[in-house]
Amino acid sequence: MLFADVANVFNRLEGTSSRLEMATILSASFRDLEPVALRTVVYLSQGKLHPDFYPNELGMADRSVLKSISSISGYPDDAVNSIWVETGDAGEVAERLMKKRKQMTFLDEPLTLERVIANLEKIEGESGKDSQSSKQKYFSQLLKDSTPVEARYLCRIVTGRMRVGAGSMTILDALAEAFGTKEDRPDIERAFNITCDLGLVAETLARGGVEAARRIMVSVGSPIKVMLAERLPSIPLILDRMGGRTAMEFKYDGIRVQAHIDGDSVKLYSRQLEDLTSNFPDIAAALRKQCKAEKAIIEGECVAVDPATGGMLPFQTVTHRRKKHGMDKAVEDYPVRIFMFDILFVDGTDMTVCPFGARRSRLEETFDLSETIQFTTMEAVSTSEEGEKFFNKALSMKCEGIMAKSLSPESVYRAGSRGFLWIKYKKDYEEALTDSFDLVVVGAFHGRGKRAGKYGALLMAVFDDETGKYCTVCKLGTGFDDAFLAGMPDMLDGYLSDGRPHMVEAQMEPDVWFLPTVVLEVVAAEISLSPTHTAAWGAVKNGAGLGLRFPRFTGRVRGDKGPEGCTTVNEVLDMYELQKRDEQ
Repeated sequence: MLFADVANVFNRLEGTSSRLEMATILSASFRDLEPVALRTVVYLSQGKLHPDFYPNELGMADRSVLKSISSISGYPDDAVNSIWVETGDAGEVAERLMKKRKQMTFLDEPLTLERVIANLEKIEGESGKDSQSSKQKYFSQLLKDSTPVEARYLCRIVTGRMRVGAGSMTILDALAEAFGTKEDRPDIERAFNITCDLGLVAETLARGGVEAARRIMVSVGSPIKVMLAERLPSIPLILDRMGGRTAMEFKYDGIRVQAHIDGDSVKLYSRQLEDLTSNFPDIAAALRKQCKAEKAIIEGECVAVDPATGGMLPFQTVTHRRKKHGMDKAVEDYPVRIFMFDILFVDGTDMTVCPFGARRSRLEETFDLSETIQFTTMEAVSTSEEGEKFFNKALSMKCEGIMAKSLSPESVYRAGSRGFLWIKYKKDYEEALTDSFDLVVVGAFHGRGKRAGKYGALLMAVFDDETGKYCTVCKLGTGFDDAFLAGMPDMLDGYLSDGRPHMVEAQMEPDVWFLPTVVLEVVAAEISLSPTHTAAWGAVKNGAGLGLRFPRFTGRVRGDKGPEGCTTVNEVLDMYELQKRDEQ
């Protein structure tokens, strides 16, 4: 198969902002591919060679890519860098300059998909002192035989910035269209949610259809998308929603991890599928020691504790365990305890299809406790008075608040879904709203006065999980300290876009645009109708969306959340309705 065919599909995707049209383009191409090739193309469409939890990355630096472009195109480094500064997109740099290069000769070989993958795997496998030089060599071999359009996507694949707008939800839509029907879409999405492997799901569909995808099972080693909670503003409302009785747990201020135990092997994954095993070697070892089963998947919260008192410390302390160097000293200086709250698999049994009560009982049967390994504090609550007492107890233990979980027979583990089977309730902020928002950065405004020469404010958005778009909800300019302001370019500039990204819905025009990637925690005074912001546009009033008033950055960068895991449009709409109800 020629790589040009793949690049042409990517080019068509980039030419439309319609999620429906993207799905149609992808589905047509998917039907023509062999199962193994389909798996590969699905990964490539997101700038990867493997699923998200795979440990290795292409990791090719922009500088090396630009050097390859210079050597193959014949243009000097200065000319290449000049276009790079103008566009911020190595793919566009390559396409422009390759168009000016002499036409392909009989010595050039058309690129096949197999050859592209072979060289990309070599790039991925390089590490160490001279790795960038070796990666540059393998990449230049591909670039030499590429057309301008192929060059654009080769550059974007190796830098991990595809810019075609084909998110996971769009690809799932396309797979349903190609190999099933709209009614099959939930089953296909569940297969993805319990494996976090779009390529596997695609190949399975191509080989055996929807029935084969339905037979995909939870397995140790393949992370499961985490279940998410809704929010309500009071304990009486929570009890009413839960049918008068609920299990309440402490909501700990730590890092949520999913542990996969397989014999002597233990892997710890973040909610973003990052392998955290090396950050918590003590937790991994303790889980293996205390686990009575041969194989298990559990979820828990890793929380830093005071070595002198054993009391829980805030989230910022446990993040010291996420640094890459000096881990032995970090383990000693920042002791961590894991509070387990769910079990998803144990010795051949898929626990995600069991009610929460059964899962909790099985969790407690499967582990012995130690100083490091604990269960979350939990109580069954039937009255508001009991709930308030438990909530205050959680706050006294320096927890964020509580989680309320349904005890009904329908309270299965809904991987990747948000719903009222789990409800979170947190202590009040100083502002009127009772919870924070996890917002994704989509743009920035140049600073003035003391912030001249820096980004002074950010354009923030929420995710519309029905359309796959990111809709703006506020302009954020407060809560930044000097260190954060100085570090913004390093944090954001790798995601610069030369125009508004296709997946962003915005009326406000920032000075620079970013691909939706970085998520920040924000609090606000209230949600109000906005003629400017596009979140929930027209849902409350024609010609208006919803915006946050007096937003403030809390200081917390949500590195544990990807853009599709940020606050959703429907959540903002629900909070607005609750806010209006409280005002009446």
